[in-house]
Amino acid sequence: MEHEDTAAHRKKFNLNTYLSIKNFVSLRINSVFVFFSLFRMKRFITLGFLVYLTTLSAISQVRLPQLVSDGMVLQRDTPVRIWGWAAPGEKVTIEFNRIKQSVTTDNAGNWEIQLPAQKAGGPCSMTISASNVITLRNILFGDVWLCSGQSNMETPVERIMSMFGDEISRYSNAKIRYVKVPLSYHFHEPQTDILPCSWVALTPETAPDFSAVAYFFGKEMVEKTGVPVGLLNSSVGGSPAEAWISEEGLQAFPALLNDMRICQSDEFVADMRRLGSLPGQRWTTVLNEQDKGLTESVQWMSPDYNDHAWKTIDLFDNSWGRKNFHPVNGVFWFRKSVDVPAALAGQEAMLYMGRIVDADFTYINGQLVGSTSYQYPPRNYKIPQGILQAGKNTITVRLISQGGFPEFITEKPYQVVFKNREAISLEGEWKYQPGAFMPAVSGGGMTFQYKPTGLYNAMIAPLKNFAFKGVIWYQGESNTGRATEYYDLMSSLIGDWRKLWGDQLPFFSVQLANFMEPAPLQQNSGWAELREVQRKLSQTIPHTGMAVAIDIGEWNDIHPLNKKDVGIRLALQARKGVYGEKIVSDGPVYQSKTIDGNTIILSFQEGTDDLLPVEVPTGFAIAGSDGVYRLAQAKIHGKKVMVWSDEIAQPVRVRYAWANNPEGANLKNTAGLPASPFQTE
Repeated sequence: MEHEDTAAHRKKFNLNTYLSIKNFVSLRINSVFVFFSLFRMKRFITLGFLVYLTTLSAISQVRLPQLVSDGMVLQRDTPVRIWGWAAPGEKVTIEFNRIKQSVTTDNAGNWEIQLPAQKAGGPCSMTISASNVITLRNILFGDVWLCSGQSNMETPVERIMSMFGDEISRYSNAKIRYVKVPLSYHFHEPQTDILPCSWVALTPETAPDFSAVAYFFGKEMVEKTGVPVGLLNSSVGGSPAEAWISEEGLQAFPALLNDMRICQSDEFVADMRRLGSLPGQRWTTVLNEQDKGLTESVQWMSPDYNDHAWKTIDLFDNSWGRKNFHPVNGVFWFRKSVDVPAALAGQEAMLYMGRIVDADFTYINGQLVGSTSYQYPPRNYKIPQGILQAGKNTITVRLISQGGFPEFITEKPYQVVFKNREAISLEGEWKYQPGAFMPAVSGGGMTFQYKPTGLYNAMIAPLKNFAFKGVIWYQGESNTGRATEYYDLMSSLIGDWRKLWGDQLPFFSVQLANFMEPAPLQQNSGWAELREVQRKLSQTIPHTGMAVAIDIGEWNDIHPLNKKDVGIRLALQARKGVYGEKIVSDGPVYQSKTIDGNTIILSFQEGTDDLLPVEVPTGFAIAGSDGVYRLAQAKIHGKKVMVWSDEIAQPVRVRYAWANNPEGANLKNTAGLPASPFQTE
């Protein structure tokens, strides 16, 4: 109503003004009415002029992109581009380090000033002025790295504190700065800016929000080079490669381009986002209405609830989550009593509930201490002071299964840990009772951030004026079912980004880690196939490199905690490939083979072939002309590996570590770096 009233008033005001002018011009009014009309005209013109001046002032004010802000790191030893917006024809001036440069904005209000290259150092300030003045402070010059990919790049330090907490809590370095590009997508054209964000310096307080891979990479680079490091994290969990590629870069993929075109209807996207969430919302509403644990007079998380009639099961007995091998969905309650010594009562502590499929609400003595809405994050919940009491304490988990096969994942920590390191194990027997059974969640809508070009347009293209030393990339899990097209996709992606930042932009990737049930050999493995493509990319595209992670994954977690070795191995690639250090940055890199009778002899690239002697090399398989691989024996002989099988008289090919999770693969060099999985030609 307010909008309509305003519009009606404006129409009435304009009409009165028009009539006043008409009567004045025609001289068919008396002098009093003429005076009144002139007065109203004057007031209208004055108000309009004031509005015009106010609007003009707002437009003419200089505006900067999100990344050009306090605390930023600018790339050293290269011309510095500072850009932004103001009124068309506006003069914009930058003052920096005894340099003063000006430029006039173009017809669209865009401006850009290029400053001379600067040596590493800082902090320093910069002033940008037009009709207003902006002063940027605490700027460093160093090496800026674009950190991108999917969830294993996005995984924050907070999730790995259980493994590296002591180290992280003691480390602070103002030379390391970090900024996270907020999630956004766009399907029409490349955008000119990203959503609001800010640079932060590394301290124990800010570290939990850093990308864990970027954290250890940046820490290693600063400590080895002494140069400030900027870490710009533009990554999105679950994103496939094609989401990070431009429309031009996808010309060889017509199906992907048509997928993009479907999403170019803003109305369709808005409707699907709205409608796609409705099934899940309704499912949750009915679940909560029917959950006996919430509807009974004494709720099941209450310490006063009597659970004596509940079934007793082992925490890792997942039979309750399967019915004749079929999925079961709904809400399931678990309770366990633990005794806390009087000396520890009331203290702050940490509750580790491993990893749970799918969602959970976890309580201690009836108080909610944490919840997680999906299966992948570790359940590391802080227990505030005053919750734990001397003697009996009740821990309750309300577990929600949305997609079937719910369970508590084994080989994860399940315990209460106090600050003095004393721990109470939560494994073993728990009380169990279902609260409500449900169908699987239907629908779920479209995940638009995974669609082709969306992330490139919104989270990569707007960075084009910002200079980078290079890229670190951790992605591939979402493309494991389409390994055959991954080489071309990644070639297009790297080519796209090099159009923005130069043909020699260094690009260092992480090969997929080991994951899922361990196996020494699989005839067909989507993960092994994609790793092979990643290996070939790093060997055929100039100015690229790859950090191998085949030895630091976890069978039960697609997001392994050991991001430290990943960051260090990426830093090795950068130190050698960018800084020219004479170091070993790769494990044994397969180069060629020769066949001698029933034995295939493998050779490796010089510089990576100082093989670490092991008594029984494992992870090798060999095939004859039938193409069926069999586990093979192997022996390290100097810088070569001999592979054979008594079952194959005329071998043709060898595979190494060819499985989703190649258990026992142990080929390394004396630098301690693992060999990439590979297959011979």
